[in-house]
Amino acid sequence: MPDFNPTRDSSLKSWVESANQPGCDFPIQNLPFGVISDRSNPVPRIGVAIGDQVLDLAVLEQVEILLADGSRAIFNQPILNPFIALRQNAWRETRAKITALLRDDNPVLRDNTSLCRRALLPIAGVSLHMPIDVRGYTDFYSSKEHATNVGSIFRDPKNPLLPNWAEMPVAYNGRTSSIIVSGTPVRRPQGQLMPPNSVRPVFGPCRMLDFELETAFIVGEGNVLGEPISIDGAEKHIFGMVLLNDWSARDIQRWEYVPLGPFNGKTFATSISPWVITMEALEPFRVQGPTQNPQPLPYLQQTGRHSFDIHLEVKLKPDGTGESTTITRTNFRHIYWSMAQQLAHHTVSGCNTRAGDLMASGTISGPEPESFASLLELTWNGQKPLELLNGGQRGFLEDGDNVTMTGWCQGDGFRVGFGEASGVVLPARL
Repeated sequence: MPDFNPTRDSSLKSWVESANQPGCDFPIQNLPFGVISDRSNPVPRIGVAIGDQVLDLAVLEQVEILLADGSRAIFNQPILNPFIALRQNAWRETRAKITALLRDDNPVLRDNTSLCRRALLPIAGVSLHMPIDVRGYTDFYSSKEHATNVGSIFRDPKNPLLPNWAEMPVAYNGRTSSIIVSGTPVRRPQGQLMPPNSVRPVFGPCRMLDFELETAFIVGEGNVLGEPISIDGAEKHIFGMVLLNDWSARDIQRWEYVPLGPFNGKTFATSISPWVITMEALEPFRVQGPTQNPQPLPYLQQTGRHSFDIHLEVKLKPDGTGESTTITRTNFRHIYWSMAQQLAHHTVSGCNTRAGDLMASGTISGPEPESFASLLELTWNGQKPLELLNGGQRGFLEDGDNVTMTGWCQGDGFRVGFGEASGVVLPARL
């Protein structure tokens, strides 16, 4: 295994020139994993983004330059789950080998013209697929600012948080079948709505369609049923992170969520970004999370820096216009409960997790109005519509709106980008 750690070397450069450009999402310090196909080979397989190119790991595996698990095919697969299941040492060794192959001073791949032609593909020419087979999906509710805003809007502004919120990472189990990759259109859902002053609900299309800006972590190493993951060991069970848009039908949700929580208001679509950013790539961007008061119970207590400085933005582009409006800017560091705490709490009952399970952060709102991470908060339940650059307004999403989420960590002369999670709203199927 090479003796350098690319996450800590800001001077490291690649022979793929586009990876060295300022503002590039995918420099050699990043190397996110995804699932790709292209016109010459329509079979989905695993690739790594580098600059404006994708390194086809299945090709390198075939010629035995890169083997993650002996002679077994790990990268010629339509999902990342088999690779993720190899656990942390294999992830790190593989990433270090890829970094070595892409360094500007390594001729092994750089000077092999025929192999480069097969293994290095323009990102613009590939299709990006769902990177994982999601077998379990949990959505947390871990932003204190978001929970406070929602509680103020729907319950009591003087007591917006329920007593349990500051004691544990509140969450619910969601649908895996409707998790989709960025670029997949989202159909406006229909359901039961309770109009103001009405005695009974009506059925029809959602009138208050919203986004929620979130991230999610992917479980790498699961746990056996009945054996919880400790807070001290939780981070080694996490493979990486993606952006996540937890599309929400606010009016459907408001009528249905008491007494058991979200159902059809959330089940219709959840979008994720196609590139999985490894925890090793995020390591240099650790920061201290918010102060937790009261002190968590012992099984949730941790010391040190367990949050990450991830800048997050949302842009909205209405149908028929080429102009996007940035409608929120926030940061992952505002999340109150860390990913390790979320995973420890998720399994403390003995619940088992598996490689590829997806755990969403919850809406990542910040303390300022411009950092609120949903239209529900930005427009205060539609009472204060947003002004768009094209002269339009939005209380909630309209048909044809394109919502694009981006995220990145800014290093010294490089950035570790997440790419984007986007989706266009289609009309309800009446």
